Amino acid sequence: MRPTAVNTAIIVAAGEGRRAGGDKQFRRIAGAPVVVHTLRRFEACASIARVVLVLPASDTARFFASLESYGLKKVVRIVAGGASRTESVWRGLQATSATAASIVAVHDGVRPLVLPTEIDSVVGAAHETGAAILAAPVIDTIKEVDGESRVVRTLPRSGLRRALTPQCFRHDLLRRAYERAMAEGWEETDDSALVERLGVAVRIIEGSARNIKITTPDDFRIAEALLREEMNDRASDSMAYA
Repeated sequence: MRPTAVNTAIIVAAGEGRRAGGDKQFRRIAGAPVVVHTLRRFEACASIARVVLVLPASDTARFFASLESYGLKKVVRIVAGGASRTESVWRGLQATSATAASIVAVHDGVRPLVLPTEIDSVVGAAHETGAAILAAPVIDTIKEVDGESRVVRTLPRSGLRRALTPQCFRHDLLRRAYERAMAEGWEETDDSALVERLGVAVRIIEGSARNIKITTPDDFRIAEALLREEMNDRASDSMAYA
């Protein structure tokens, strides 16, 4: 892998989280806010040197003041999000520069279970190809339906993947995709879709199904259980080597 000092992560946590009861990024699970658990994954990641955090405008100053108490040293900027995910990522991207980020990793702030090794793998693939995303195999049978909820066809699972984050791109490529998106009013649910619109091939790196996005109230319980399981495993390992 190339030198890692210039790679930057944009952590997007500016959503209202209505389906989860609001402000899901700040809800405490396993002893800390969800977004703090997420940021800690990037603190432990060798390939990322800087983090730009995108939050609701009303929370930027308050959260910036709490960074030191959580031991978060890589966050260099906190910027206010926009009216959509696309606008929020664009604002985060504007807070970086080509000299400060050879690879940009975009990650959902409410995915606190991504592994630092997974982040490293996707960043490394993006260095090689220009564009790479984390994804997981589809284990359910997927049906395509029409407007009247009738099955049109069954899609073969072998060719399907669930897009996860982080999604990593060369800075110039991602900026070009977002400049065009903002100019033409494109709205997509992930960054890869915008890069794909430019005709760029995106590599898939297989990730863990544990890397869930907290969206509903049930997801909080699942994420907390998984985080506490990890904490218990680390505590057991520490005791074994004490």
